[in-house]
Amino acid sequence: MITAKNLSFGFPQRELFWNVNFTLEKDRHCALIGSNGTGKTSLLRLIQQPDIFTYEGRLEYEDVGRIGYVSQFAQRDKEQTDTVLEYLSRDFQDLEGKITAVCEEMASGENLDALMERYQQLLDESQAMDADNYEVNIHRQLHLAELTDKAGLEMGKLSGGEYKLVQVIRQMLRRPGLLIMDEPDVFLDFENLTGLRDLINSYEGTMLVVTHNRYLLNHCFDQIWHLENGGMAVYDGNFMAYQHYRLQKKIDQQVAANADAEEIRRMEDVVERMRDDATQVASAQKGRMLKGKVSYLNRLLARRQDAPFVEIQKPNIALPQPEPVEEGTVVLQVEDYSLSFDRKLLEQVSFALHAGEKLALVGPNGTGKSSMLREIRKGHPAARFAEGLEIGWFSQLHEEVFREEDTIYDTFFDLGFETREQIEQYLTDYCFDPDSLHRKIAHLSGGEKNLLQLAVLAVGKAQVLLLDEPSSHLDTFAQEALEEAVEAYPGAVLMVSHDFYTIANCVDSVLFVENGTVRPMSGRAFRKMIYKHHFNKDYLLLEQQKKELEIRIAHCLKAGDCVKAQTLCDQLGDVVDQM
Repeated sequence: MITAKNLSFGFPQRELFWNVNFTLEKDRHCALIGSNGTGKTSLLRLIQQPDIFTYEGRLEYEDVGRIGYVSQFAQRDKEQTDTVLEYLSRDFQDLEGKITAVCEEMASGENLDALMERYQQLLDESQAMDADNYEVNIHRQLHLAELTDKAGLEMGKLSGGEYKLVQVIRQMLRRPGLLIMDEPDVFLDFENLTGLRDLINSYEGTMLVVTHNRYLLNHCFDQIWHLENGGMAVYDGNFMAYQHYRLQKKIDQQVAANADAEEIRRMEDVVERMRDDATQVASAQKGRMLKGKVSYLNRLLARRQDAPFVEIQKPNIALPQPEPVEEGTVVLQVEDYSLSFDRKLLEQVSFALHAGEKLALVGPNGTGKSSMLREIRKGHPAARFAEGLEIGWFSQLHEEVFREEDTIYDTFFDLGFETREQIEQYLTDYCFDPDSLHRKIAHLSGGEKNLLQLAVLAVGKAQVLLLDEPSSHLDTFAQEALEEAVEAYPGAVLMVSHDFYTIANCVDSVLFVENGTVRPMSGRAFRKMIYKHHFNKDYLLLEQQKKELEIRIAHCLKAGDCVKAQTLCDQLGDVVDQM
């Protein structure tokens, strides 16, 4: 459907990718992966609207038709009053209205040829969308996504995760020639993640999806596109097999590079000794031998195997290091908190957060977790912080924190940094190179905005952090860095997250939202509940082992230790086989 030939694209301050080649085949489910800031979202935009971008190379389209799109930044309008069913029906009702209007015009007997052509186009569109059965299809999709009970709910009353799923359903119902989705999994709870998996797997069309979610990557895609170091690797198969293949290939490349380097060093020593001999004894034969060895050395240098590119873009996230609060101090007390919109979401919620404690608010989408966290931050009467504390805030809504038209430099000058050099040095830890700091906030990816927000947070001296979905949009290395930073942070943390690993790796206990209130449980009890109701325990443990082995292999390759990397890669193969 789409072929790219020597495609290159970037911004004035930064080249994203160059001489990229790929072919998107009909009915493929492709996952586009890569570290934060490598250009995944930019590539999606370029594929959608090539005419508005300046790029090099060629993009060729064949029978693509309309392209559907689900944005990573889709936000619901809280004032939107039409129901989910009405919202999903609108495209079909609008199409039916257009067909009726054309028929009425045809009755007048004027411009019949043009009207007949328009009428046929609309009929073709209706047939492609299976418009005659749209109500059945809507209910089928809602059932797949486990949103049947939301059909009569107003769109403005959906949670962020539910709203994202409805956007996915809407685009799938329209049956585009190509469906592009940019991180559709962001903010989804465990149940809705399963719903998204089922929607993707049931979709019969062509799909290109950006995601960092390893569960979706392992279960939903038959081709992997990997943007890395400005290039593109394309692999036919699932993500688990690709990761093993990719790391084994890099180990083989490193072994070959080491062998070439050793042979070059040996030949350089030979040439050096022969040159010393030639300066002491004039000999035509030795001169010819020296010339031959130099020629051989030059051929070795020309065809030497480069060491593999190993991307370990792991940020050094350092959360605030405030003055310690006395152990056992209650830094936040919540008593009889209630939350209502059109219905009661939460009532009689009471809990305490102690100095140094890491506590996660967990539960299904739409239960009021983020709303409660936001109201606590704004000083709800039911929530009391200990006096004199500085509170840090991480928002899943980037516009609450940043001005989109500001550059990264502007943001940190406003925080009190005095020179560009100070800003550049500080943000190096967060994987921002100096050339990228002129970029506007609006042009950053979701992951880059989250990293930047963490960098802003670290400037302060907050003794309590309120974190609303801090791991969303982050790649594997950044998620690991965040978990380490939360664990090392000496203050107290109250965090909303749907990411199982983040919760499992860095919180002491969980407040699980159910039946309109919260139930405290230990981290161990929460993990047992997740294993029982949502994910297979063995799979999750194997996935964690796989992730750890992949990171260790990358570090070994970075250090040039092929022997240890190969041992770990063999272990990785065993884990993949078990999965």
